[in-house]
Amino acid sequence: RKRQRYVEKDGKCNVQHGNVRETYRYLTDIFTTLVDLKWRFSLLVFILAYAVTWLFFGLIWWFIAYCRGDLDHLEDHAWTPCVNNLNGFVSAFLFSIETETTIGYGHRVITDKCPEGIVLLLLQAILGSMVNAFMVGCMFVKISQPNKRAETLVFSSHAVVSLRDDRLCLMFRVGDLRDSHIVEASIRAKLIKSKQTQEGEFIPLDQTDLSVGFETGDDRLFLVSPLIISHEIDERSPFWDVSRHQLEKDDFEIVVILEGMVEATGMTCQARSSYLADEVLWGHRFTPLLSLEEGFYEVDYGGFHQTVPVPTPACSARQLAAAAARRDAHLYWSIPSRLDQP
Repeated sequence: RKRQRYVEKDGKCNVQHGNVRETYRYLTDIFTTLVDLKWRFSLLVFILAYAVTWLFFGLIWWFIAYCRGDLDHLEDHAWTPCVNNLNGFVSAFLFSIETETTIGYGHRVITDKCPEGIVLLLLQAILGSMVNAFMVGCMFVKISQPNKRAETLVFSSHAVVSLRDDRLCLMFRVGDLRDSHIVEASIRAKLIKSKQTQEGEFIPLDQTDLSVGFETGDDRLFLVSPLIISHEIDERSPFWDVSRHQLEKDDFEIVVILEGMVEATGMTCQARSSYLADEVLWGHRFTPLLSLEEGFYEVDYGGFHQTVPVPTPACSARQLAAAAARRDAHLYWSIPSRLDQP
């Protein structure tokens, strides 16, 4: 049975929240809720916020004119209405739009003989400014979100396991397609695998860190050209006892997370991808992409996902280390001591 991904290849987390009873928490943080909405719903809320406000105040302007009797003295030039040339609900609606959007009064204008209209004018001006600030702020934040910047951060379609400096390493490749750089870029990797504790507790999606250079600072990247990220399989690695045969039968997921600041906006960007067990190629290495041209380096992204097979032991890293230790011990004892020479 194919394993259900925890994180999709495009970085989308395959988790849905159900039976959430405290839905009021979404309303307490209404700004973030509106920003997180899909674009079609955000545009609908944006339009409704203005339309409802204009209609609401238009109705009040019409109600004031109706209560004052302005609609009964439309042809009476001796009568001073609350709003000049307001002869119905449509006129009141247009006057509401002119007031809130500060277009400027021309044909319809408020008079100084209407104190309730002056109070309503001040109230609509203040409330309209608040609506403008809130909705424009939501749209600006939504437009400037760095989610789309992650679309140009690419991960290799497969991870590989091969030797580097006589040590088994798990490797994958990352690259940035844009000329503008990701500032303070850093990389993390997580192993997602079911686990049962010694007490019998079953953890379906246990997360284990895979070291990609946090201790040495190699996890902080200068992502100008594609880089190969390496996880050395040592005693602290969860793959220490995994051989090629065991890897083919194992069931796990490796989630990789690339974070950094967008150079143009200064906002934090995060790109994610994942590798299932059958997407980890044992005994392969990534093909080189960088070549030196006339005065510059050129990256050929056509071979970004390509790998080539290389000689790699099929045993686990523990067995490889034990064999290397036995070989070193044999060489040590096979060399005659200089002290024994005459």
